Amino acid sequence: MSAPFRLLQPADLRPRNTFGVAASARRLVEVADAGALPRALDALDGARPLVIGGGSNLLFAGDAEDALAITDARRAVVSDDGDRVVVRASAGADWHGFVLWTLAQELGGLENLALIPGTVGAAPIQNIGAYGVEVGERVVAVEAFDQDARAFVRLGTADCRFGYRDSVFKQMPDRWIVTAVEFALQRFATPVLDYAGLRDTLAARGITAPRPLDVAEAVIDIRRSKLPDPAVIGNAGSFFKNPIVPAAQAAALVAAHAGIPVFAVDDGLRKLSAAWLIDQCGWKGKRDGDAGVSAGHALVLVNHGRASGADLLGLARRIAAAVQMRFGVRLEPEPRIIGARW
Repeated sequence: MSAPFRLLQPADLRPRNTFGVAASARRLVEVADAGALPRALDALDGARPLVIGGGSNLLFAGDAEDALAITDARRAVVSDDGDRVVVRASAGADWHGFVLWTLAQELGGLENLALIPGTVGAAPIQNIGAYGVEVGERVVAVEAFDQDARAFVRLGTADCRFGYRDSVFKQMPDRWIVTAVEFALQRFATPVLDYAGLRDTLAARGITAPRPLDVAEAVIDIRRSKLPDPAVIGNAGSFFKNPIVPAAQAAALVAAHAGIPVFAVDDGLRKLSAAWLIDQCGWKGKRDGDAGVSAGHALVLVNHGRASGADLLGLARRIAAAVQMRFGVRLEPEPRIIGARW
């Protein structure tokens, strides 16, 4: 039987972040069994480590002191009433692999979130979302280790405080270590097809009554056509959140800038397209040394080879400053920045 955890000191973090930037940790503990977390933390002398999943939502602008990675990748059906099926996955499971597993069980609910990089444990932290679905809409509970109470806890959906690319876990990153997530899925789910391009992709395939697998395959095709593969060129997917502004500000922007995409959030708020704003400022496809913006998608910052995290952060700040100056709109990063403040 393998050890429940192992301590590495020091540890190279370049292969543990999808930007592929050079970084290290003084100590890294890998946890294969979440039950061993208290002992693993004791091995770090009680330090509160940086928790690393797939490294697809991190930008290392500096090194980490201590880090922790959960490698437990188990997944299982918890309950099944014939239609509603609750499944559980450990934090270390690969997210896309888990989505494909649910589809193999003929379960719907996560198909719009196919091909998002990262691990299951990271999904609720960021409240990942794509093509009209946010993962918080599917979460039943998140199992976590509370470092304040030194105890394992189970948080229901309301306790997770999910918001747009946000959660209690992101708001308090030094408190929570996500160990597993439960999701409510369905055998007879109604597909979510309202996102631009999804219906067209399905129609082009001659699919009029799509199954969850059909939707997932369409999402995968769209993502691959727009977003660079981190295995080919370092990136963390969308770097900026789509800004949410008051309706009055959005109306003023529409009046001043023809063609600006605006999406309703609620009666008083509107969501803008960060990609459109960045593109209008001329940044799409630009490069400064090895730090650049993808030519295929203005939201994606890329590492052409030897860019440092500081190089990419500096580029991101210049992009945000240009958008602020031209449109009066503040951009916020999606990835967690290590070693610097935004």
